[in-house]
Amino acid sequence: MKTLIVYESLYGNTHAVATRIGEGLAARGEVRAVPVHDATADLVEWADLVLVGGPTHAHGLTSSSSRKGARAAAAKPDSGLHLDPDAAGPGLRDWFKGLQKVQGKQAVAFDTRLDAAAALTGRASHGIQRRLRSHGFAILAEPGSFLVDKHNQLLAGEEDRATDWAGRLADVLSARA
Repeated sequence: MKTLIVYESLYGNTHAVATRIGEGLAARGEVRAVPVHDATADLVEWADLVLVGGPTHAHGLTSSSSRKGARAAAAKPDSGLHLDPDAAGPGLRDWFKGLQKVQGKQAVAFDTRLDAAAALTGRASHGIQRRLRSHGFAILAEPGSFLVDKHNQLLAGEEDRATDWAGRLADVLSARA
């Protein structure tokens, strides 16, 4: 199985989760985890399974204004926030606008969001899943959410949970094969 993990990350949390998901799937085949600006049409075509994740901003996917705000927040002295090296690139909304329809590809969405009820925080993964469906992907499993604290740090254990979640996805794939 060839798996492509596409992520948008501003403060590094979604990047860390994507890396750990890749580790959880590595025993099942080749895995490539790439920031959204490196997720080419050729890579999508290469993959049997595509996982797409991003941070939750304003109850959903980031926008150009929320990305700008995140960069400004990280630039403030004593913010404690550090931009991911790939944060300056395009977001998932832009990537989906340029993505062609696919056939025969399975996909799963994931996100990072604040540790609170999803009804209060929203989930970027819902918008990601909707866009995956509209581009022709078959949804393999329900989206996953990985939690951050009010200081935008992953909660303890979330990276391990991402690895375990990936293992469960691999089990679902194996059961369907």
